[in-house]
Amino acid sequence: MVELTTARVSALSGHYNRGHHGVEGTGVVMHEVPDLQLWQLAAWPESLTVAANKLAQSTGVGSVPGFASAAGNETVALLRTEPLKFWVYGAAVEGANPDESVVLDISHSRTQIRISGPQATTLLNGYLPLDLREGSFPVNSVASTAFHHVGVTLWRSPAGYELFLPRGFALSLWELLLESSMQYGLMVK
Repeated sequence: MVELTTARVSALSGHYNRGHHGVEGTGVVMHEVPDLQLWQLAAWPESLTVAANKLAQSTGVGSVPGFASAAGNETVALLRTEPLKFWVYGAAVEGANPDESVVLDISHSRTQIRISGPQATTLLNGYLPLDLREGSFPVNSVASTAFHHVGVTLWRSPAGYELFLPRGFALSLWELLLESSMQYGLMVK
């Protein structure tokens, strides 16, 4: 008999080699963030303000982020990924009023990779059609963009760049990042 499990299996399983790779020094630090908890709330245009305020209050974030930005506290963040959509990072969303919004758990559809280090911006600028300089893409900026013809979401959190990859493309994109980051000295945690 086949045993079913609810434990999440990483899309990078079997291809995740911790340690230092490439040239001496550490210019890039990368790791997969395990047990991603990511929910999406999509509001109707006429109920956006009400739904967003309720979401900020229920998550304890306090303020509603503007478009293409994020707001958060120590455990939860709200990312404004589209004009009428929010991602809730780090907490479940419950009790949404269907007259105001629709909620979906998208945790298992994405793989989260955190990229930091002094060469992280240079590495990502080689793949993403974005200006990632601090003045153009400061902490708590959010962008939906393309990475090697794959739609991804990028959030510049206080801890580094949070790259949300579609699960089905996560391994191939991870391998591209690994190969490219070795020229800067890579630490995989």
